[in-house]
Amino acid sequence: MKITLVKKIKLDGSLCKKCEEVQQKLEATGQIDLIDEVLIADERDPSSQGMELASLFNVDRAPFFLVEREGEAPEIHTVYFKFVKDVLNQKTREEDELKEILNDNPDLDFL
Repeated sequence: MKITLVKKIKLDGSLCKKCEEVQQKLEATGQIDLIDEVLIADERDPSSQGMELASLFNVDRAPFFLVEREGEAPEIHTVYFKFVKDVLNQKTREEDELKEILNDNPDLDFL
């Protein structure tokens, strides 16, 4: 299995806030050691490797994880906690997953 993390650099040259947060979580938990490659989707350069991957897989949010398993179609994960649970097989709190989903989708709300 190969895991690629794609982080975004915004037009002003700064790393996106969510990308920074996910990077810190990966480093704090040691999960960064499970990432095989880190690519940058640079909004200032449409031909950057990360931008090309985002275009290829129709991904419109960052960061995202590309998971490639031999003999299987590539998977894209845009929710960190779901990626941790489903791909890294590590425990997460449902509350954290839901909070991340809501933060990433402000048009959603609890019923």
